[in-house]
Amino acid sequence: MAKTAARERASYRCSECGLETVRWVGRCPECQAWGTLSEVGAKPGLTIAAGPVSSPARPIREVPAEEAAHRPTGVAELDRVLGGGLVPGSVVLLAGEPGVGKSTLLMAAAAQVAESGRRALIITGEESAAQVRMRAGRIGAMSDELYLAAETELSAVLGHVDAVQPELLIVDSIQTVAAAAVDGSAGGVAQVREAAAALTRVAKERGIATVLVGHVTKDGGIAGPRMLEHVVDVVLHFEGDRHSRLRLVRTVKNRFGPADEVGCFDLTDDGIIGLSDPSHLFVCHRDAPVPGTCVTVSMEGRRALASELQALVGSSQAGNPRRATSGLDGARVAMLLAVLDRRAGLKLFEREVYAATVGGVRLTDPAADLALALAVAGAWANKPMPAGVAAIGEVGLAGEIRPVTAVRARATEAARLGFTHILVPREFGTPIDGIRVVEVATLSAALSMTGVAAG
Repeated sequence: MAKTAARERASYRCSECGLETVRWVGRCPECQAWGTLSEVGAKPGLTIAAGPVSSPARPIREVPAEEAAHRPTGVAELDRVLGGGLVPGSVVLLAGEPGVGKSTLLMAAAAQVAESGRRALIITGEESAAQVRMRAGRIGAMSDELYLAAETELSAVLGHVDAVQPELLIVDSIQTVAAAAVDGSAGGVAQVREAAAALTRVAKERGIATVLVGHVTKDGGIAGPRMLEHVVDVVLHFEGDRHSRLRLVRTVKNRFGPADEVGCFDLTDDGIIGLSDPSHLFVCHRDAPVPGTCVTVSMEGRRALASELQALVGSSQAGNPRRATSGLDGARVAMLLAVLDRRAGLKLFEREVYAATVGGVRLTDPAADLALALAVAGAWANKPMPAGVAAIGEVGLAGEIRPVTAVRARATEAARLGFTHILVPREFGTPIDGIRVVEVATLSAALSMTGVAAG
């Protein structure tokens, strides 16, 4: 009897060894063959006949492009990230860690949209309406066209959309919305999939710009099914250290504009403020140069940002010297230390090395390699970089300085900030007014030109 019940429950069979299992797997656990499990008693594929169409196909030139035009939110840095603003009917997913400022940013954007005469609706599932009202009063986000409702039931959310008829809908957060007809608790895969599909369908049908707030896992990924990122039109990541005021909104996906764009914000007690020129947050201003520092210019999307790198080299009392980084890739730093040791003669294998960025910014641009190497060399030799010098360039394992993208934009930003010299890879091109461009081919040449040499 037990064998009969087990056989009835088995729904997949391996075509190679005949193993039966209750669930499909890519690799047979018995014979280790790939892709051989198929459903027992599966019906052949159905033939679907042609049916009526919702609208006839038209030549592409006759399709109006005005329907996909961006409409500014009134928050300049957010509009920069979105490619110019929100597109009617688009669905945006904004994800970030708890307390980073997602709700505050969207509240400010909704208030600006409402002030322009477009109706906005905020659905909050994590806070009460009174709590959200207090935050709106604190940051000055009050408008007659801004509506607020606290709901977690999907049908009730759709009912509010029917009643208010907004042009902007904000759901905070998608993990709190659940449908009674779907099994599972709120935040589960099935519930998130159903809620996202329903809200996306309504947004497309009625031309409502919709923003979904998403949670993140402990690994930094967006919580819920991966399908969520495929369904939406724009995916934004809200980044920032809770101990720092700096906040970055980074574009991961954008069907209506450039991806990998970055917006900078300053989170204050009175709200969140866009920073059109955030370079001053990432560079320390001193009366005299200090050993172990160097400024580089990184590209965040299409924006050039000056950042200061700092390094400290000390003696080690243990057999395994410590390597600590903040805002930098530890593996990249280890590689540069090996290049400095082998190609430039800096004996760092018995020294402790600490490397960090200023302002809490995280740098992954390879163009910061040269500046970091110069900072470490200066800390090792206790020699400061000359005043007014910045450096950009990727360092190879052979000690060569490799070309990087957007060199002219980086050098122009350095000149705007008052730097007088900039070290760049070879084949730079025409000069730039206000700054002297120095081409370097190797790391040793860069150390010699700056006076931060080994020995």
